[in-house]
Amino acid sequence: MLETAVNLLVPSATDDGTFHGPSINEFFPDAIFFADTPFEINRVILIRFLAVAVLMLVFWVGTRRMKVVPNRLQSVVEMGLDLVRVNIAEDLLGKKDGQRFLPLITTIFFMVLFMNFTGVIPFLNIAGTAVIGTPLVLGLVAYGAFIYAGVKKNAGKFFRNSLFPPGVPPALYIIVTPIEFISTFVIRPITLTLRLLMNMVVGHLLLVLFFAATQFFFFTADGGFKAFGVGTLAFGFAFTLFELLVAVLQAYVFALLTTVYIQLALAEEH
Repeated sequence: MLETAVNLLVPSATDDGTFHGPSINEFFPDAIFFADTPFEINRVILIRFLAVAVLMLVFWVGTRRMKVVPNRLQSVVEMGLDLVRVNIAEDLLGKKDGQRFLPLITTIFFMVLFMNFTGVIPFLNIAGTAVIGTPLVLGLVAYGAFIYAGVKKNAGKFFRNSLFPPGVPPALYIIVTPIEFISTFVIRPITLTLRLLMNMVVGHLLLVLFFAATQFFFFTADGGFKAFGVGTLAFGFAFTLFELLVAVLQAYVFALLTTVYIQLALAEEH
């Protein structure tokens, strides 16, 4: 029974007598539907669909019959919404702009959160954000919101002040302007994407390593080496709890940085 559970947690683990650690191929599974077409769907895509479906279901059930005295699900949903609204949107952007960008920030936070959680759920075992597609799309959305906010606030000065900061001697613009262009308009979406992606990739690889090692020690290794399985199993469960924390933190950081970029675009100097 334990071997079956480990196999469900670690699809890459085998019992051919050798230890098989995690592989980068796990992030690029074979196609399930529409192979070799632009609409190809593999296991990771299905996990993303499932995460979005569960997210929509939770919010639909939690908000369809709002009560003055909320039930448990409504309370959890309201706490999550208040976290984004009060601690991120309104805290950084103020009430007016916070309300204006709240739908976007809320969507980003909960989408990242639910897709991150799939990395520690049995039978799924990989985060929907562990392959670059979703982090990249969200990074571009955040970048687009940053550009939109700046142009909407002050179309005439946004790009000029971003690339030619006021107060800098004109002779230095030959150095400052390329740096500002790269840091403001290139690095930001890349860092947003890679920060989320790398955390989820590393988390998945470590979990697979711990549980694959557990299977190897318990069911394949000889003699006293089986005792090592207790340690790897303990580390695996401990790291699973840590990954839950990372899933929440990465969702919070992604939403927070998106809001910070919007705040910078709305700053008076722009």
